[in-house]
Amino acid sequence: MDGSIARPRPMLALGIRLITAGTLATMAMLVKLASEKGVHLAELIFWRQALTFIAIAAILWATGRLAQTKTKRMGAHVRRAVAGLTGMFCVYGAVTLLPLAEATAISFTTPFFAVMISVILFGETVGKYRWGAVILGFAGVLVIVQPGASGMIDPIGAAVGLVAALLVALISFQIQDLNKSENPWTIVFWFTAITAPFMALFVPFVIEPHDGETWAIIFAMAAAGALGQILLTTSLRFGSAAVIIVMDYTSLLWATLYGVLIFSSPQSANLWLGAPLIIAAGLLIAYRERMLASGKTGSSAAS
Repeated sequence: MDGSIARPRPMLALGIRLITAGTLATMAMLVKLASEKGVHLAELIFWRQALTFIAIAAILWATGRLAQTKTKRMGAHVRRAVAGLTGMFCVYGAVTLLPLAEATAISFTTPFFAVMISVILFGETVGKYRWGAVILGFAGVLVIVQPGASGMIDPIGAAVGLVAALLVALISFQIQDLNKSENPWTIVFWFTAITAPFMALFVPFVIEPHDGETWAIIFAMAAAGALGQILLTTSLRFGSAAVIIVMDYTSLLWATLYGVLIFSSPQSANLWLGAPLIIAAGLLIAYRERMLASGKTGSSAAS
């Protein structure tokens, strides 16, 4: 088991990450919906961070845990905030520049970046099971998206999506490191406390009046983002980023569903060919981690 994990519980981490994928896919859908209603990206990110900060601070105060936000690792929180805010601009930007399914599919390059970072920067052993799951899941993505078969994907949107995937992988390891000394609520508290005031500087230049429906979308987006952030941070407390990030493949199923129901995107028959590969990738990782946790395999070298 990876000794860098705060509290190794791989099966719990995989389950939490599975729920995280659905929650963040819902947030992405709401971001795209708000963007189509004319809400500026900078305003969306401000409300996402500001409302999350208010909610987190209120919960910590009400439960008498506000003092737990004291930290001796402010530098690490600032670095996480810089990477996180940049990543958020790229993630949201890709969602607004590309169809939801395509933006989600490009985000699935994150596991490749995560595995590479874990090997290059942290010397983590990555064996045939993890590589196999990553490749299997990505093959499912290629089957569904069929790159080049239905026209060119916007190159700017694709580039933004790839940068977002790299940053999401890097941020996962930053959070994993912070989890060694901080609890998930503290990590999210400082992320929002640092970034919300910064984004507030730009809001006067981009904010416009909104109707009730648009405000409802904005608040729902912020709520989904806050929940997703807590779940994501918690998952990285119990499992390795290079392992659990494979569960993010399941968000494509949500993106496709939202595309059909919300944005009237045509449903591709390729979904039913690629989805089993994506699901199999997650099951392969889950099975391997269960075997490792139960001690039924003698070494994690091939994990």
